[in-house]
Amino acid sequence: MPKIIDHDQRRREIVAVAKKLIIQGGFEAATMRSIVAEAGFANGALKRYFPSKDSIVAATFQSVLAEMNEQMGADVPSRDPREVLRHELEATLPLDQYRIDSARVLLALWEHSVANEELATLYREHLHDWRRRLAERLAAARGRGEGADAPAVIELAGEIISVSIGANVTSLMFPDGALIPEYRAYVDRVMRNLDD
Repeated sequence: MPKIIDHDQRRREIVAVAKKLIIQGGFEAATMRSIVAEAGFANGALKRYFPSKDSIVAATFQSVLAEMNEQMGADVPSRDPREVLRHELEATLPLDQYRIDSARVLLALWEHSVANEELATLYREHLHDWRRRLAERLAAARGRGEGADAPAVIELAGEIISVSIGANVTSLMFPDGALIPEYRAYVDRVMRNLDD
């Protein structure tokens, strides 16, 4: 009886291997050959799931962004808009090794997306959705009856996104997590200054 293969699971395993290789050695470490070797596949087996390295890169990028969206959208025990906002802010900052590793993968993929319009479009869509969701949460947390499109809300959302991206890049220069206290203090400042 032939072995039944779950192709979606196999794709997820390949993406996990690509992420692992990028974390360990950067984008250049995730070659088709190294992915095949690390995953334990026969040469040529990878092509059944991903026809090119670009297709693996796109799937890896989508996976990391989906994980980030999942963290931001995870249920918060409290329905307090301020706690929901705090959760989202913390989900996007490199506050633990998992998120620092995710930042390493994103940095490698950002660089690759500069020359790949499909990946650039994917990331722009992610940024657009992130800004929209963050603005909604900021407006609710401020409690002033503002809409998510209020200029002050939009400006603050843009600032938070820029700080988050910068923090993710900067965290890679301090692999021991030395900047985590700074990032936690930043979240506290944002929360304190919501009423200003």
